[in-house]
Amino acid sequence: MSADLTSMQSVSSPNATFIRPSSFYIIGLYNVPHAKYYYVFLCFVYAVTVLGNLFIMGTIYLARSLHTAKYIAVFNLALSDLCGSSALIPKILDMFLFENQYISYEACLANMFFVYVFMTLQSLTLLAMAYDRLIAICFPLRYHAILTNTAMTLIICVMWIFSLSVITLMVALITRLSFCRSTAVDSYFCDHGLFYLACNDYSMNFIIGNVLTAALLYIPLILIALSYVCIGFALQKISHGAEQIKAMKTCTSHVILVAMFYVPIISVYTVGFIPMSTNVRIINVALTQTIPSMLNPIIYTLKTEEVLQAIKVLYKRTKVNPAMERAVKKTARN
Repeated sequence: MSADLTSMQSVSSPNATFIRPSSFYIIGLYNVPHAKYYYVFLCFVYAVTVLGNLFIMGTIYLARSLHTAKYIAVFNLALSDLCGSSALIPKILDMFLFENQYISYEACLANMFFVYVFMTLQSLTLLAMAYDRLIAICFPLRYHAILTNTAMTLIICVMWIFSLSVITLMVALITRLSFCRSTAVDSYFCDHGLFYLACNDYSMNFIIGNVLTAALLYIPLILIALSYVCIGFALQKISHGAEQIKAMKTCTSHVILVAMFYVPIISVYTVGFIPMSTNVRIINVALTQTIPSMLNPIIYTLKTEEVLQAIKVLYKRTKVNPAMERAVKKTARN
């Protein structure tokens, strides 16, 4: 499918004509029967993602027992999941359910920016959570001295500044490209791969894309794996089996989150070097970017005793308060 190239804006320079399109055409799934059902499924995924992440964020905010360094990181992960899905899925639904597949040049770059910023934050937050588990298990007596709420908040702030900075650089490099070949994007959103459509030198975009993939996906995963190697050695020094199991349970939720986020997306990037149909690639990447955000709050709610206990306390509080109000009103009437 070719996009309409008549809406190009040309800027002449001494050496060449710089062409900036007024819009891009997002192809999405092509010639797939009943593709709309897939987009409806993404709508369901988004609804569960919003409810789940708002629930876990609200629980952490309301439960004082969860006002710790660990749950500051969990709160940031839920926020990143919520914002990342909100940057991606509503636009997908607008484009493919309501057939608004043309997206302006500026909106395309904005879409790219927000999707990648929150993907970066998800990756770095999982690394911060691994650091929390490393300190908690390897240095239990010094945990509260090393990883205070202030320290974790500072780590989160640095992650936000870093994510915003590197993705701003990545998107800014797109603006130096001239798109004279096509404006049809073989994806479901304005992904960074659209630089391949440029007709001038895009080697810098190619390099920065590979560097950021390594820095924001592979390196955090390697560091997380190394942290668990250290945790494994620390657990071997614990003599009592019950204490080992208790310490391992505190890591279970995080290990599941890491596996759900990194394994699918790195598999997609690795398999990307093998020829595959565009539709298969789009479905795989879309699921890897949306399903973990939906499942993360469910896993943290079901697999973490502290969260379950906090939910029970909040539930009892909501039951007690109306009962107390009724008793006060009854006493006042008497």
